Amino acid sequence: MIYSMTAFARQEIQAEWGSAVWEIRSVNQRYLETFFRLPEQFRGLENNLREMLRQRLSRGKIECNLRVELSHNNTGLTLNQTLATQVIDSLRWIKTQLNEGEINPIEVLRYPGVVDDLSVDLDEINQEILQGFTTLLTDFIAMRAREGEKLSEAISSRLDGIQNEVSFVRQKMPEVLQWQRERLLQRFEEVQLQFDPTRLEQEMILLAQRVDVAEELDRLEMHIKETKEILRKGGVVGRRLDFMMQELNRESNTLASKSINTEITNSAVTLKVLIEQMREQVQNIE
Repeated sequence: MIYSMTAFARQEIQAEWGSAVWEIRSVNQRYLETFFRLPEQFRGLENNLREMLRQRLSRGKIECNLRVELSHNNTGLTLNQTLATQVIDSLRWIKTQLNEGEINPIEVLRYPGVVDDLSVDLDEINQEILQGFTTLLTDFIAMRAREGEKLSEAISSRLDGIQNEVSFVRQKMPEVLQWQRERLLQRFEEVQLQFDPTRLEQEMILLAQRVDVAEELDRLEMHIKETKEILRKGGVVGRRLDFMMQELNRESNTLASKSINTEITNSAVTLKVLIEQMREQVQNIE
C-alpha cells in the first residue's frame, strides 16, 4: 500500500477536566517536517509527540494543533469560609487569653482545609491528550492510505494509457517506413530522376536506423512494468516513483525526436501528457 502525503484528521477529547481538540494536516514535502501549536502548559509533550510522528511517518510537512479548554469547576482555589471563620474565632480566643499577638491572615489560609486547590492533575491530562493523539495519528494514517490508493489507481490508469501508445507506435512503425519509402519514390518520379535501387535501399536502411524507436519502446515497457511493481509493493516509494517518471520522460523525448510521422508525433505528445499527469500525482506520495 502506498500513502499520500496530503491528509487531514481531527480528534475530540471530552473528560471531567474539560475538553481538547487535536487537528493534524499534511502536505507534500521532500523530507519529514513537523510543526506543533500547543498551549503553553503542554509544551513539555512536544518531544514525545514528535517522536511518535517519526516512528510512523517518513515524508511530508506535518502541522499539529491542540486546543484545550479546562472546566472552570476544576480550576483555581476555593475558600472554605465556614472553616476559616472557625479558625479566626479560635485565634481570637487564644489572643484574648494571651493578651498579645496579631491574627496573621496567611496563617489562617495555611490551615488545612481552609483553602482547597481544585487545579486539575496535569499528568492525568497529559496522558489523555497523548492517547487522543495516538488515535488521531491512526485516523490520519488511514486517510493517507485511502488517498494513496486513489493516487495508485490514477497512476496505474495512466500507465495503461502509456502502454496503449507504445503498442500503437510499435504496430505503426513498419507502415511509417513503407510510407517514407513510397514518399521518396514519388519525389524521384516528380523530378524525373533516375535512381539506383541499391542506393535507394541503402538510404532506406539509414533512415530506418535514424528513426528506429524499438529500443525506446522496449525501455518504456520496462519502465511501465517496474513502476507497476513499485506500486504493488507499496511502502515509502515516492522517490523511486519520481525517478521512474524521469526515465519515462527521457524515453518519450527521444521517441518524439525520432518521429517522422504525424501519428507517431501525436503519440509522443500523448505520452508526455500522461507522464506529466503521473509526475504531479507522484509528488504527493510518501
